[in-house]
Amino acid sequence: MCGIVACVTSKKSDFAADACFKGLEYLEYRGYDSAGISLIVDGKFETKKAVGKLESLKKEIKSKPFSKSNIAAGHTRWATHGSPSIENAHPHISTNGRVALVHNGIIENAAQIKSEKLQNIKLTGNTDTQIVAEYLSMLLEETGNLQNAMTKLVKQIDGSWAFVAMDVKDNSKIVCSRHNSPLVIGKGESENFIASDVIAFVEYTKNAVEIKQDQIAVIEWDNIKLFNFAGEQIDYANQEYKIDWNIDAAKKGGYSSFMEKEIREEPAAVRNTIYGRGSQDGRFGLDRLDFDENYLKLIDKITVVACGTAAHSGYVARFAIEHWCKIPVEVEFAHEFRYRDPIVNSKTLVIAISQSGETMDTLQAVRYAKQQGAKTLAIVNTLGSALDRECDAVLYTYAGREIAVASTKAFIAQITACYILGLYLAEVRGNLFLDEIESKIRELKTLPDKLAKVLQSYDDIKAFAKKEKNTESVLFLGRHIGYPIALEGALKLKEIAYIHSEGFAAGELKHGPIAIIEKGQLVFVIVPPKNDRAEVHSKVLANIEEIISRGGRIVVIAEEGDNSLSEKLEKGGIEKIFFRPKTSILFSAVLDIVPLQIFACSVALFKGLDIDMPRNLAKSVTVE
Repeated sequence: MCGIVACVTSKKSDFAADACFKGLEYLEYRGYDSAGISLIVDGKFETKKAVGKLESLKKEIKSKPFSKSNIAAGHTRWATHGSPSIENAHPHISTNGRVALVHNGIIENAAQIKSEKLQNIKLTGNTDTQIVAEYLSMLLEETGNLQNAMTKLVKQIDGSWAFVAMDVKDNSKIVCSRHNSPLVIGKGESENFIASDVIAFVEYTKNAVEIKQDQIAVIEWDNIKLFNFAGEQIDYANQEYKIDWNIDAAKKGGYSSFMEKEIREEPAAVRNTIYGRGSQDGRFGLDRLDFDENYLKLIDKITVVACGTAAHSGYVARFAIEHWCKIPVEVEFAHEFRYRDPIVNSKTLVIAISQSGETMDTLQAVRYAKQQGAKTLAIVNTLGSALDRECDAVLYTYAGREIAVASTKAFIAQITACYILGLYLAEVRGNLFLDEIESKIRELKTLPDKLAKVLQSYDDIKAFAKKEKNTESVLFLGRHIGYPIALEGALKLKEIAYIHSEGFAAGELKHGPIAIIEKGQLVFVIVPPKNDRAEVHSKVLANIEEIISRGGRIVVIAEEGDNSLSEKLEKGGIEKIFFRPKTSILFSAVLDIVPLQIFACSVALFKGLDIDMPRNLAKSVTVE
């Protein structure tokens, strides 16, 4: 979480400050409790900060513009240590005015450093970053060199960090370091950049250098040097890469929100994920596999670790992989995984799912699994992310850049990748005949067109959402693979519309939840395909009758041609049916979630809420 961007150029101008602010605009999805930018001007730091979204900082700058400078660093914050305030906003300037520091992450031994090293310094805020800024300044006074000071610092702190620091006495360079939090360098023509995400500088350059785990970078306008934490210089040639997308991917494209734009991009996200690694014979494989494929024949259990929306894609994966591969699959919240003494060994494959690849809970779960001897596989949307690097195998989702905090196209791409993985495992392990696999691949490849057909109902769903914008509670029910979709539908509505919503397994209705069904209660029900699982279909119809008899108002997601509910639609009880194209039950999850995403997005729109940046949330949770 939190966004970092900094720039050093060849000469004084408005460019450094302007590039920093523009970078923060693209990074605001990562944090928006406060923001700030610092420049070095005539041997002093010139700093502006504001509480709230970036618009507040923009007004501050407009009222009193920055001076010209060749160097700047900025930060947009999501509070994890210290409340949102001017004092706690970054950049933090040391009390002696020597060091400016921005930081993503948490320093776990900050209190110890404060008590042992900074007894005589009065701090104005209460963040771990301010403590580090003071201590870094002290080390700078001792060493006379910011790089040396950073090298001493990283050996004495615990936690996670991406640091970007400037020395007021040397405006020629920026010094950075990272441990468990992302940083990337942008190589320009007469300037260089540093940011927590390439989106901050891709408008200026597509040449990037990844800063790997436990590295320090010294960045000048015409020079970049990388060092390990021992202070030894590193040849970073294998860390350079080209950014293969442009800034238009980060703009709304005329839609009301990034979320709407990303929902509209779902057919492309699924198509790109399917064809991203398909071989010429139409078979599937992984993007990277660093162990013998035969190992996959020996595993006796799969454990999926993920958080939030990614965990829901893991639940979908469980249905598909268990059905196709006949191997037990557990789905664990990554933040709980290592604390409950899970049974993981050399015959366990641990699948980690994350959009950003930087989710700290998921990374820690992967590290724990590897310590227990398990092999790890990442399903991730971000090439070169920490999860990508640390796992033994990887399957990319190719969803493209996702800006909105509430995940939509990345979720659907994750489910698609889970299907691909399940079919790949079934082939490697010999669980399905080749013609069975080919048949499922052919059906999988029809999903982009079917998604496009679902999206044709966008305006209809939006109109229904407008009528329901003042509803106070919504329930979502599903059976079989519809259950995780019900969970995800509820999560989306509470995330961005701030409406109480719960997802339930439909069979649990009479075991408790039915007590809250009363007249007028809105309930979304996901009805499975009738011809695929007739017994599940009939059970869901029975659930619908139970709700209608208690006065509930029902919205149904059902398959085209399913006439079981038409009479109930005419007589009342069922208020609306949104149809999906025909597909088998395992693939239906990709289609069923779309109307629920549209509903949530539209309700938030009509309530006048900030759809892309819901309160208290950030896109990438890089702290535990």
